[in-house]
Amino acid sequence: MGTDLKSLHGAVLTALQETDPLRKAALARGIYPDLLADAEPVPYMRVTCPGRPERPQLVPPAELVQRKVSSKEGRAALLHAIAHIEFNAINLALDAVHRFRDMPADYVADWLQVAREEALHFSLLREHLRTLGYDYGDFPAHDGLWDMAVKTADDVLVRMALVPRILEARGLDATPPIRGKFAGAGDKRACEILDIILRDEIGHVQIGNRWFHWCCAQRGLEPVATFVQLLRDYDAPAFRGALNYPARLEAGFTDDELALIESLKI
Repeated sequence: MGTDLKSLHGAVLTALQETDPLRKAALARGIYPDLLADAEPVPYMRVTCPGRPERPQLVPPAELVQRKVSSKEGRAALLHAIAHIEFNAINLALDAVHRFRDMPADYVADWLQVAREEALHFSLLREHLRTLGYDYGDFPAHDGLWDMAVKTADDVLVRMALVPRILEARGLDATPPIRGKFAGAGDKRACEILDIILRDEIGHVQIGNRWFHWCCAQRGLEPVATFVQLLRDYDAPAFRGALNYPARLEAGFTDDELALIESLKI
């Protein structure tokens, strides 16, 4: 692609545009903040669609078939769905660095850490998927995560409010029940991987919370009222199901914010 891998933004752009999942994960895991001081930084390039393989086939969420994890195919399909989320999360973290160039160096370091950890999660899930006789791309998937990245492309405050604090935080709620399904099916390795993912995702949501509140402070905005307004303005996904209170509190949500989220659930 002709991008300078010795520069941070060059490395980020290269990883963001990479279409091969394994290569993307490897590139993301190799980017560290010490590449930040560049004599000739790579110019910003608006990325409307990140690099992705031809498969999986992307379909509307309603068209995805729900399978029981009691079968090997069902476990593989669920692992694939989680792997697809982690693949998209690599792109989201890289895009958060590439797109919002005016943020502090600590912000860059935080989101590069997220990209590295999401790449690890994808790699672990893909390896386990292969032990079941399947691979990434073998099942259809949807593109909901990147759709929200497009909707929040023009403002870092909006991105921090609606991606980490809604979509990624939903993973904190969903992971324990999913782990229970794998445990019931006797899939110990899947449970081990999900434990790693939950541990790291608490940190990722914490990073999103930290930078959302930082952006609000910079602009003199009240965080809770701002969050409510953004939910309305951007038609954000509705809150559903039980909240993982311990994980969300550890990730930096306040009691007032969790009470608000409970009041907005359907």
